[in-house]
Amino acid sequence: MNVSLMQMIAALVMVGIATGLFFAYRTYLATQSERRMRQMLESVGLDPAIAASGEIPTIMQEVRQRCRSCNSEDVCERWLKGDKEDPNDFCPNAKVFEMLNKHSEAA
Repeated sequence: MNVSLMQMIAALVMVGIATGLFFAYRTYLATQSERRMRQMLESVGLDPAIAASGEIPTIMQEVRQRCRSCNSEDVCERWLKGDKEDPNDFCPNAKVFEMLNKHSEAA
């Protein structure tokens, strides 16, 4: 085997590893976002099973998207642990959760 072929194989292996790490990290972020979203649902008095139910798929899809793109992950984690006593105004889904809570109480 010549050196150029070995270098090309090494480069392809490194690209494959980098791609695998990228997708593993994205999966990790999505999993953590889903966990926070379910905990937030429970914290505001909603059943976390609503996230998996087919009753309001469009709303939950938007909630998930907002949660995944949220920049307040640290504040959210502290709030969910009970370290912050402020209302969850930092949450981009706070108004949606409030609306869903009112809807579920009325039903």
